[in-house]
Amino acid sequence: MSTPDSNGAVRVWDRFVRVFHWSLVLCVFSNYFIIDDGETLHQWIGYLASGLVVARIVWGFVGSRHARFSDFFPTPARLRQHLRSLLSGQPDYHPGHNPAGALMMLMLIALVLALGITGFMQTLDAFWGEEWLQELHEAFGSILIGLAVLHAAAAIIMSRIEGINLIGAMISGVKTRHRKTARY
Repeated sequence: MSTPDSNGAVRVWDRFVRVFHWSLVLCVFSNYFIIDDGETLHQWIGYLASGLVVARIVWGFVGSRHARFSDFFPTPARLRQHLRSLLSGQPDYHPGHNPAGALMMLMLIALVLALGITGFMQTLDAFWGEEWLQELHEAFGSILIGLAVLHAAAAIIMSRIEGINLIGAMISGVKTRHRKTARY
């Protein structure tokens, strides 16, 4: 279903996208806030997160319609149009990611990959004990958490602006219009 049903519901996120999203949230949250050993468990959760991102990148080319990068890639023109419509008070509807959300998603997955690479590099003899690499890894982690908080806040704010429960949609896979002002 890509057009709204009589209740204003549109099936958007497939099961893979939803499982990926919440699994990655769990990995990032665990590694940043719970696992503090910097060793085996932290590493394996980091590898799992990196593997999830690689799988999501593949899914971005072969997955369902709204999972594909071609459906939401944030070009400068798309970003300008989206911001213009928001500032005018007439938000435009995007079945999948809006351009700002798409840009955020791409930044988040790039950071997870950067964390995976810098974490792996720390296990190599060539980089063992390199302070600059440890600091870079920690900086990437802090930036990731900051952007994840911004991402969650933006989902809540955009849910209010668009009249669509975006967080609920990432659980159910269905975006439902809750106000008549939300346009499809």
